[in-house]
Amino acid sequence: MRDEIGPRGIVMPNASANALVPNEAARRAAMTDIQKIAQHMARLNVAALPRNYELFHEAIIGLNPGLAQDIAALGPQPQQAMLDELGLKYRLVGHCGLAGETSRNEASRMLRDVAERLAEGLKHKNAFARACGTILKSVSGHEDQSLAAFISEVDYLTASLATVLSAEMEISAKLQEDIKTLETLERGFSAMQAAGVTDKLTGLPNRIALNQTVADLYEREEGAAGSALIMVDIDNFTELNGKYGTQAGNKLLKKLAGLFRKCIKKNDFVARTEGDEFALLFSNVGMQDAIAIAERLRASVEDNLVFATSDGADPGRLTISAGVALSADAATPGQLQANARVALLAAQSNPRQPVQAFGR
Repeated sequence: MRDEIGPRGIVMPNASANALVPNEAARRAAMTDIQKIAQHMARLNVAALPRNYELFHEAIIGLNPGLAQDIAALGPQPQQAMLDELGLKYRLVGHCGLAGETSRNEASRMLRDVAERLAEGLKHKNAFARACGTILKSVSGHEDQSLAAFISEVDYLTASLATVLSAEMEISAKLQEDIKTLETLERGFSAMQAAGVTDKLTGLPNRIALNQTVADLYEREEGAAGSALIMVDIDNFTELNGKYGTQAGNKLLKKLAGLFRKCIKKNDFVARTEGDEFALLFSNVGMQDAIAIAERLRASVEDNLVFATSDGADPGRLTISAGVALSADAATPGQLQANARVALLAAQSNPRQPVQAFGR
């Protein structure tokens, strides 16, 4: 029966009565995905490079129809440069990293060329200055100089000036081109940086972004005290993913990311750190407020993320566990994250108390 997305959550495909054990199912699904990607790349004669695998994984397993269409439009035996352009277009990490290295090399080459052109222009200017000085001495030292000789020196000076102006115009035109190229490279750097700190599936910041945000918190002049880190993990997500499939699991993660976005204020922060784990950083809150926020997050997930099989079976509710830690109780960014993880592990091991606070 066809899957649907309901108004309050995700409708997942019906599970088979003789479904595999979730971990075994997940392992077999992963192997099937790898084989599917490898076979597709082999049919198109695409080189078995890590960045190409990432590209085809996003198109096939990540269910990115736009990317899949763009790859199909390249036809069989697509050129590597064309594949790399698609990777940049869709901001895949491997391709953005490659572009970053290429951009740095290109920028270095351009700066060397600019330096050489400026040095050449300076040589022409110095030559013109020397010519002016020579003619000035000639005119002042030879009052009886003939008109023909004077005109000859002026002609020489005019030719020197023309050479200088021509070189200046050439340098100016090339600098304008270089500026446009550098602006393009800068946009490439920005795309690379964005891809490096963004979770591709949900669009949320990733663990790298979380690490930087927490580090910045501890570098403030007023100190880090007054913030709370809440780490969240989906209960039994491995079983859900293995039972209903990667596509349904990805939909759940996207829905959860959207829900968390709505639950934070402008100065707060949310990231997907790995798999089914998220982290939320709240400012100007104490432990009591932070626990209340975590409880509201859990209630909101249970109320809004509903999944059901397409045969009309009773819907199930997604649940989460949460660990809370205060920056006031941690001397370093690493300690704050470690404290939150300890609290999360305590919550996961005690279903009756799915929200736990470090040290409480």
